Amino acid sequence: MVISGILKAKGSQVVSVRAQDGVASITRILAQHRIGAVLVLERDGQVLGIVSERDIVRALASLGEGVTRMTAGQLMTRVLFTVSPRSTVQEALQMMTDRRIRHLPVLEENGTLAGMVSIGDLVKARIAEAEHEAEELKLFVTHSG
Repeated sequence: MVISGILKAKGSQVVSVRAQDGVASITRILAQHRIGAVLVLERDGQVLGIVSERDIVRALASLGEGVTRMTAGQLMTRVLFTVSPRSTVQEALQMMTDRRIRHLPVLEENGTLAGMVSIGDLVKARIAEAEHEAEELKLFVTHSG
């Protein structure tokens, strides 16, 4: 299965913030949408970075209450790991495991944002794929004997 299949099923809408948005706004958005990360986008849709719950917690641990006055641009992770719609679920899972990340922006070849996938999206797709394969094997065994 490829990433485009996941995006087709879940949709390509991405929850995002602007670089100047504050931490209070970011945390409200994360809670409202029940998600773990938001992309930081320019007005033209260019991806600048990502802010995750983990980024906020780490900043809070090191900076204390000063975090409440920070913006997405100050908190965001700027070095992004991405996948393309043609990447496989297995490739994306491997990248997440190797990099210890939970969210991957999906970028087209020209750099435009196609969506975002989470570890939950990928695990769900992998389980569905394994269940489908098991069902096919059961059918094969029962009809070949």
